[in-house]
Amino acid sequence: MLTGRESMIRLIGKRRRFLPNRQSILSDPVQLPSGLVKVVNEAEKSSAERSDKFVGSSGSDKVTCPVCGNKVRGEEHMINSHLDACLTRGTKRKLSQQTLLQFNFCPRSKAQSDVTNLDDSKSNPTCHDKEITDLSRVDIEETNNITYVSSLCLDNVSLGYIYGSGEISVTEDRIMRGDSTINDDRNVNFLLNPSGIEVFDIDSANSDDDISGKLFGTFIVGRRFSEEEELHTGDNIYLCRDPENVKDPNAIKVLSADSGYSKVLGYIPRELAEHASKLMDTFGISFEGRIISVPEHSRAVAPIQIWCQEKISFSELEGEKIQVLQSLCRLVINAVKLHERSPLGLVKYQQNFCLLLQEVLRTTPHVFTHDEKTFLEKFISLSNDSQRLFIRLYTRKGPWFRMSNISYAEILDKQIAVKELSEAGYVCSTETTSDLHKDDLEGILNILSVGELQELLSVTNKKCSHNPRKQEFISSLLSAYRDGSSLLLYKMVLEKTGSCIRVTSEADSLIWRVERLFFCNGEQDLSAFLLVDLGIVKYPTYNCIITDQMFSSRNDLLSYEEALEVAQIMDESLEEDDSSMVLRCIAISLSRISSNDAKAIQFSCFSASWVYSKVVLLGVSFLESERRYTDAIDLLKHLLLNFAKDRRRGYWTLRLSIDLEHLGLVNESLSVAESGLDDPWVRAGSRISLQRRVLRLGRPPRRWKVPSYSESVKRKIPEVHVQGRPLNCKTGSKSRFYGEDGEQCGVEQLALQYYAGEDGGGWHGVHSESGIWLTIFGLLMWDVIFSDVPNVFLSRFQTSPLDLDTDYFYEARKSIMEQLLSKIQEGMAEEILITSWESHFGTSCRGVNWNRHSLTELRAVVTCIGSRCLTTICRHLAQDYRSWSSGMPDLLLWRFHSDYSGEAKLVEVKGPRDRLSEQQRAWLLFFMDSGFNAEVCRVNPPVYK
Repeated sequence: MLTGRESMIRLIGKRRRFLPNRQSILSDPVQLPSGLVKVVNEAEKSSAERSDKFVGSSGSDKVTCPVCGNKVRGEEHMINSHLDACLTRGTKRKLSQQTLLQFNFCPRSKAQSDVTNLDDSKSNPTCHDKEITDLSRVDIEETNNITYVSSLCLDNVSLGYIYGSGEISVTEDRIMRGDSTINDDRNVNFLLNPSGIEVFDIDSANSDDDISGKLFGTFIVGRRFSEEEELHTGDNIYLCRDPENVKDPNAIKVLSADSGYSKVLGYIPRELAEHASKLMDTFGISFEGRIISVPEHSRAVAPIQIWCQEKISFSELEGEKIQVLQSLCRLVINAVKLHERSPLGLVKYQQNFCLLLQEVLRTTPHVFTHDEKTFLEKFISLSNDSQRLFIRLYTRKGPWFRMSNISYAEILDKQIAVKELSEAGYVCSTETTSDLHKDDLEGILNILSVGELQELLSVTNKKCSHNPRKQEFISSLLSAYRDGSSLLLYKMVLEKTGSCIRVTSEADSLIWRVERLFFCNGEQDLSAFLLVDLGIVKYPTYNCIITDQMFSSRNDLLSYEEALEVAQIMDESLEEDDSSMVLRCIAISLSRISSNDAKAIQFSCFSASWVYSKVVLLGVSFLESERRYTDAIDLLKHLLLNFAKDRRRGYWTLRLSIDLEHLGLVNESLSVAESGLDDPWVRAGSRISLQRRVLRLGRPPRRWKVPSYSESVKRKIPEVHVQGRPLNCKTGSKSRFYGEDGEQCGVEQLALQYYAGEDGGGWHGVHSESGIWLTIFGLLMWDVIFSDVPNVFLSRFQTSPLDLDTDYFYEARKSIMEQLLSKIQEGMAEEILITSWESHFGTSCRGVNWNRHSLTELRAVVTCIGSRCLTTICRHLAQDYRSWSSGMPDLLLWRFHSDYSGEAKLVEVKGPRDRLSEQQRAWLLFFMDSGFNAEVCRVNPPVYK
């Protein structure tokens, strides 16, 4: 894959179906650099020649991608790049295929911390996986500076929701509630009491510790798992434990009392069952109740009232049991209160989507026009069926879907939902779309099966290549009906598909923007909520202190979005091997880069110029692969001129020096390398590379003076040579050897076996590269990483602050950082590590891998490294995380001495055909300067005489 493409794919994130500015971007005249004019003309000419060929033919120089079915140029690097992109983006999913919105995940068991006494295990019972509400986050917000505390833990910590400026925060011991102000008056009654149940006024009771004699309003959920017992208003019910439930051991069944307690009507919500089950198991408390009303749909939640059957006698319990009982009673009451204010009728993904939409409209209204805000607010007033159907369609790849194939259990009437969505402008159908674009026709053809496409193609008497793929059928059909007969093809297709619908371009663009503003990136989407709800992902607790907006004006956002469109067109053009379009994207990006644009925004990654610089850098790699070094040099000079303070300047300078040498301009290449060493933004491996280039190119007579860093760069790194029996010796493939146990292994595992033996010194070790170091850094610096710094946490789904890769990270936290580093220097690292592990186990943090290394391993490593070396490494990462978070040695080895002291060794392992990268060399030299025992282990096949 071309250098920079993977990074740009992550930046683009989920590809947009509709690019609103595509036509204007591609039609606007662009002043190409003089060096690129000839290149573009040649590329456009060759592209035109290729388009004149028969569309369905494969061509001798092209192969078919096994993932998407498109044609790719036959060169090996093009095939690999195309496959990487396809596999990264994923393949098209059918409507019958399950997604994260449908899966019943069974969360991983969570480690029990020694500092907590509450059971933090959460399950997702199959009895009510869709009906239960999402009560897994707390936000305490102030509307002035938009300050809120976010906790997405699914443990015993906060549960609640925010509507407007009101606050609902539930903890084990208390419930705090604000003014419950809801911005949208149309939904006040629905949100506060969706079912209309008359609930006993709990707040008027004398004590929240006793539930005797109180009525609680709740629901029967999971009715699709019932025994089809018909419900009747006023029927008596009885609650019974279901400890054998494989999805939720806390599950509580609702039984019909009128059937002799033999019929299961459903279950009570998980949040209530979690605490009520402990009351029933520990204290023998039982509950009964009655059905308040019967919903129309057989699977909808049914409102009920329940009460405790007997009077609880606190006098018969001992001190500790009284406290436990009182705590459980409070938790039951709090769970009921939350159900009063949460629309249980909403399925999880629907509720999460509405929350996302409302929060973005509240926090960033300045980036939307009046019409856009009206359009988005209209979604809240749509019916449940309409909201659910739209979310389902939006989260699918699409863009077109057959109405006959749309069937979801939670959507009662899809026809009415489609009509309402069409009237609101959220979807359009083939029945209402009069002007069908060529792309629309191709999209509808994609939903046909291969058999249906064959039938259509048989009418044209056209033939495809042997064993054609779906895309070849579609290309042949479009080619056959190219000249004014596309309407006939359209009618023939609709006869097979029936009515089809898709999300409108306006809705798609606005919801895409909402997701981007909410998550602050393109990689996360609605599924992030669900992963949290199911306990699969747990985000850290931090304060979002927002004093400045990510985009100060609407124009900034629109410029950023347009830059992302150019990046997506660039990625698609590389995938389609369209050189002329690739060069046009480079030229567009080059003309729109502005150094003032990036300076106006605190984090330049949210500026249009930063996105364009990604496109240009990828263009440099593209031109270098085409051996067009002169054009690549022009691009690199432009980047260096416009981005005076950028961590990528080291790589740009290095590539500029290398490309100049390719053209034979050795003196200019040497001058560029020398000037780069005076640049404070050239660091780590790039700096070492430039120093080595200066020493190599600056030999007399070009330079007579020896640089001061000469001896440092030329230092010999100790080497150890290990012989192994090779399994393969093919150039370009990873070396494989037979290990000492006779099993196949890589060079790193073979080296570990060598060092563990007597000849190697009896070392314990792991092959982790940067992983173990970043884990140790994240655990030791946890409180610093998630400390209160303004404008670095903008989303509730972040695993690190936005400034972690910048110099601002260390400067903004210098005082608390140095205090913590002093403690590490004084030998408290192991204590800090243990505390952080036990307090945050399982919580997502950038760089921290909870599964790869045990606490025992990490403690041993921290002890053997020593406080001085550990302090140096942590300070290095804090000051320049981006430059030093990669390229660390492969192996970390340690061993203890008899007095519990220890030592550590770092080893970079190289196979027969490998060599050290400059970043790896930089790390090894740094570790040697820091007092580490570092060396290179070279694994070679035996030499036969």
